[in-house]
Amino acid sequence: MCEAILSGLLKTGHPTSHIRISEPFDQRRDYLRSKYSVDVFADNNAAITGESETQVSKGVDVDVVVLAVKPQVVGDVVRGLSAVLTKTRPLVISIVAGVVIRDLARWIGGGSVPLVKLMPNTPALVGEGAAGMYADNNVSAEQKKQTEYVVCNVAKEYFWVDKEEGIDAVTAVSGSGPAYFFLIIEAMEKAGAELGLPADTAKRLAAQTALGAARMILTGEDDVATLRRKVTSPNGTTHAAIEKMIESKVPEGIEAGVKACNDRCSALSNEFGKL
Repeated sequence: MCEAILSGLLKTGHPTSHIRISEPFDQRRDYLRSKYSVDVFADNNAAITGESETQVSKGVDVDVVVLAVKPQVVGDVVRGLSAVLTKTRPLVISIVAGVVIRDLARWIGGGSVPLVKLMPNTPALVGEGAAGMYADNNVSAEQKKQTEYVVCNVAKEYFWVDKEEGIDAVTAVSGSGPAYFFLIIEAMEKAGAELGLPADTAKRLAAQTALGAARMILTGEDDVATLRRKVTSPNGTTHAAIEKMIESKVPEGIEAGVKACNDRCSALSNEFGKL
């Protein structure tokens, strides 16, 4: 996800001298330097200060830090950055799933560092992402604009939520949402193949149909239910399919899955808060 953000920023002309990356693995550092021509450090603190024992960045001072690490290590990472973050007070944007603002602030240890929680999704990798954002009270209006600048390079739809719990709902709908659509398309592909279509043909037909349906939702004036009714002629082929799906409780299953994801987000927040 972090590489998607990096790529998106550079595609819009963001200067390479205004980006620094921290990466613990040698091979990965070499790859990022070679592909994107940005400064890459082995040490997290050095990526923020721009200086290490072996290299000095010619870039500008850091005003935004994107925190993109695994939830299991985020506590140690943020504690290790505590001194530099409280000294420089950059905007910190966390895309670490399941970690809440209060724990980030606790690990930083004070200093009123402005914190944003960001939940993108994997279609960001192809510039078609959706995202939700939550800002704590230390985040200024200008820093919200900075967040949107970062997000707009990878997401076509992005929204602020008023309460941090709203990020769990964003995760349940769009953060985990691509997997739901993959499951649906997987089932359509399987059914198409069983009906005699080549598997790849069935897959591409299902995927393009999903893409086209999404564009109709996003560009048209009708709500989703109206669009469904318009394509469902009484006693027709689509009607037969929809009735069978309703009989099989497909809508209820999807709703239950989304709510289960939301509940799991809350549980993970409690788990990671103990790190």
